[in-house]
Amino acid sequence: MDIQIKRVYEPSEPEDGFRVLVDRLWPRGKTKEQVQADLWLK
Repeated sequence: MDIQIKRVYEPSEPEDGFRVLVDRLWPRGKTKEQVQADLWLK
């Protein structure tokens, strides 16, 4: 299993797979549609 780290401000790509946002606060200026996270670990 490969795990990749990507900044939330970088555009999502189809090969990203399951996306997890690991941050206490929601990214400033980003909507849910823009982030496209499958899971948010606060």
